[in-house]
Amino acid sequence: MNKVLLIDDEERMLELLTLYLKPYPYFCRKAVGAKAGLKFVKEEKFDLILLDIMMPEMNGWEVCREIRQYSDVPIIMVTAREQKEDIVKGLKLGADDYITKPFNEEELVARMDALLRRTRPVNRIEVERLLWDEDQFELSYKKQLVKLTPKEFALIGLLMKNPGRVFSRNQLIDLVWGMHSETEGRTVDSHVRNMREKIREVGFPIDDYFHTVWGVGYKWIRK
Repeated sequence: MNKVLLIDDEERMLELLTLYLKPYPYFCRKAVGAKAGLKFVKEEKFDLILLDIMMPEMNGWEVCREIRQYSDVPIIMVTAREQKEDIVKGLKLGADDYITKPFNEEELVARMDALLRRTRPVNRIEVERLLWDEDQFELSYKKQLVKLTPKEFALIGLLMKNPGRVFSRNQLIDLVWGMHSETEGRTVDSHVRNMREKIREVGFPIDDYFHTVWGVGYKWIRK
C-alpha cells in the first residue's frame, strides 16, 4: 500500500481524489491547505504527494520549494492552469510531474504508478525464477536458497539491476568493496567464479545470462 499525501485548499477536491484512489493500492492522507500539508511532510513519511498549485495562504510552487529543502519525495502538481511556463516553473522547483484539472482517473493513476516505478529503488528482481531480494538479503531459484557471501550477493544484484551494461573490475571494486578499497581484480574474479558455481549448482542457467567480457569485466545480458 502506497502512502499518498493530498494537499489542496478545497475539501471537495480532497474527497474526490480520495474517492478516485480508493480502488487502487493507495492510502490517502488529506491536508487542507499548504501549512497543514507541510506539517504532515515533516512528521510522516510518504511515497508520493499530489500538490495543488492555486492555494490562498501559500501556493503550490512555494510548498514544493520548501519540501525540496529537506525531502526528495515524488511530487505531482495538480492544477487547472495549462500554461507551459507554469509547468516549467513547477518542474524547475523540483516537481516530478504535472497534471491539469479536469483529469481522467485512469491517467492520474497511471502517472502516479509510473512516477513510483521511476523513483523507487529496485530491491527485488526476478529472472526465470531466479529471485534476488535485497530486503530479505536472499538469492533463490525456484524457492531454493543460494548461499552467497555479502560481496557475492552485491555483485549479482548490481549486474541484474543493470542488464546490458559492462562493468569493469575496477568499477565493481568501487561499487561493491568501496572506492578506497585495496582489493585487486583477481579478488573480483574469485568472487565471481564462486558465485557462478553456487548458482549453477541449484540448476539456474547462469552462463546464459552472466557473461565475461574478456579483457574488460562482466555483464548481465538481456533476454
